[in-house]
Amino acid sequence: MPERVATPVATFAEMRAVLARLPEADEAARTKVRLRQADLTKPPGSLGRLEEIAEWLAAWQGSSEPRCRRPRVCVFAGSHGVAQRGVSAYPAEVNAQMVQNFIAGGAAINQITALIDGDLRVHEMDLEHPVRDFTEGPAMDEARCAHAMAYGMMAPEPGIDVLCLGEMGIGNTTSAAALCLALFGGRAEDWVGPGTGVAGAALRRKLETVRLGVERHRGVLEDPLQALAALGGEELAAICGAIIAARMGRIPVLLDGYACTAAAAVLYRLDRHALDHCRVAHCSAEPAHAALCVRLDQKPLLDLGMRLGEATGAALAVNLLKAACACLDGMATFSQAGVAGPVG
Repeated sequence: MPERVATPVATFAEMRAVLARLPEADEAARTKVRLRQADLTKPPGSLGRLEEIAEWLAAWQGSSEPRCRRPRVCVFAGSHGVAQRGVSAYPAEVNAQMVQNFIAGGAAINQITALIDGDLRVHEMDLEHPVRDFTEGPAMDEARCAHAMAYGMMAPEPGIDVLCLGEMGIGNTTSAAALCLALFGGRAEDWVGPGTGVAGAALRRKLETVRLGVERHRGVLEDPLQALAALGGEELAAICGAIIAARMGRIPVLLDGYACTAAAAVLYRLDRHALDHCRVAHCSAEPAHAALCVRLDQKPLLDLGMRLGEATGAALAVNLLKAACACLDGMATFSQAGVAGPVG
């Protein structure tokens, strides 16, 4: 049976212990799917990435009959003290207002989740108490960060076919950029983009904020979990926890845009195979996202110029998974259809 983390972790040491026992892919299931695809009524490989998606789903669901009937969409909403530095085009009160919009069904993610027959869950991460401005001190101490990760671990549940992860939080592309700079190096300019639409003086403030934050916490940034605590937010930590728990439960994961992928990068820096059960769903219009995907050896499934967040890109990509499963399950083999196979 797939393992589920029943008791959430409380410390970084416990988190590392969980990461040390991540289950591997089911290669037998992957091979069975590959052999069936070779016998379907089509030229070999002609369905392109749909064939790779079917094999990936089989490997991580542990079944040669992958499915995508029960997608779960999780949006984690967090509040950032760094937003008070004027790094976003919107005020911090938008966090709570958008949560209410999600609940009322008025956001883009509500419409897309309905389209894919998905189950939307919105997780509010203590919006009344923002994490600290990381230019003044660590955004979170270890206890708060580990607690947020543990909260995220509760998101995957048995019976889910795929978990779509996303976030919202004014100021979190600033945290994402700072995390990427800390994890992968380079210059602030390599990782900072317009986010919600900042330009001019606001963009310069965002760049300077990222520089200041990374420089302030330079002494702890070799440890990815400490980097997450120093520069991240509760919604980003919760995404890390959800990714880990999904792996333990053999649930494939679709990652949304820049902030979501930056959170996942923390796990990649801890273990290069920690994201093998994940796919980046789309390439965000946020400029640094493409570069981040290259660093993670991920090729996004979609590229639609989106930059909304809210798991919208992840949810949209579910239809690709549904198509991959439908073709694998419903297509006839050459012998079933009475069609001659390849010559030779």
